[in-house]
Amino acid sequence: MTVERPSGRAFDEMRPARINRGFTRHAQGSVLVEFGDTQVICTACIESQVPRFLRGKGTGWVTAEYGMLPGATHSRGDREAVRGAQGGRTVEIQRLIGRAVRSCVNMKRLGERTVRLDCDVIQADGGTRTASITGAVVALRDALDKVGAQAAFREFAASVSVGIWRGVPVLDLDYAEDSSADTDMNVVMLASGGFVEIQGTAEKAPFDEAEFSEMLRLARQGAEDLIALQRTA
Repeated sequence: MTVERPSGRAFDEMRPARINRGFTRHAQGSVLVEFGDTQVICTACIESQVPRFLRGKGTGWVTAEYGMLPGATHSRGDREAVRGAQGGRTVEIQRLIGRAVRSCVNMKRLGERTVRLDCDVIQADGGTRTASITGAVVALRDALDKVGAQAAFREFAASVSVGIWRGVPVLDLDYAEDSSADTDMNVVMLASGGFVEIQGTAEKAPFDEAEFSEMLRLARQGAEDLIALQRTA
């Protein structure tokens, strides 16, 4: 039996990806990033101060916040501010974004400044964290350029999801695939080829070494395409 993805894409085909720079007026860096129907607004604001634990050390910091608008999914979700606390998923994702984007920055050259990244999901169809990372890097680059700190930018990095869906390794899972995947994996890769993070979970069935290698190959292919898109943008 032939297995066909819900979107009709080939197993190694990504959704159409777009990066629209300068999307908001006031932030020093801002983009609207789209992975298919997933849409995220990423902004970068730079402050001339650092957290207390870094004061006087001549080094900067990059931190991130992540959230989903109430109408971003098929059923409305309450704002976490209304609930009084962030959920575990939100905390995990914003820590991932921070780690990923910090890998792109030379903190010494940034000096005692803090880059605050905000990633707000306005529409979700799978891959919100990978889209957030990919867009946040471009917003960061624009913000550094605006304050004359271009030298602090090391290199681009992008993130993409891969997984095992109906027994087949696939690239860039949308919600229909992500919600029923045997394995789900998120990968962050630098332009120089190094991996910053690999998050892989067997949701339904364990994956073997050959499947892992194929997922990693697909992730590298997807990340390279996204880094090319970042450079073009």
